[in-house]
Amino acid sequence: MIKHCVFLNFKSETSESEQFDIFEGLSNLKNQIEGLNDFEYGNNLDFEQKSADFNSGFIASFENHQALLEYNEHPEHVLLGSKLVSMCKGGHQGIIVFDIET
Repeated sequence: MIKHCVFLNFKSETSESEQFDIFEGLSNLKNQIEGLNDFEYGNNLDFEQKSADFNSGFIASFENHQALLEYNEHPEHVLLGSKLVSMCKGGHQGIIVFDIET
């Protein structure tokens, strides 16, 4: 299993509704990509006060690396991903990605 963990530093003018729309769109890919098993998202609670700049994020669970590749190349992911980049401070620099094999 691969956990695709994405942490986002949204611009202050990006509303929670806009964030939700992107997350819901990505979550809907579960119905289109075999091996995309789960998609969870939410706000960063930052209890340890170590990541205040990254105010939101999501974790997508994939059966294997091939499923993650299909997700990365899916046209809807490409479209939503480009919107997500435009909503983050510094574009790509406002996004941290960890892919963890579990």
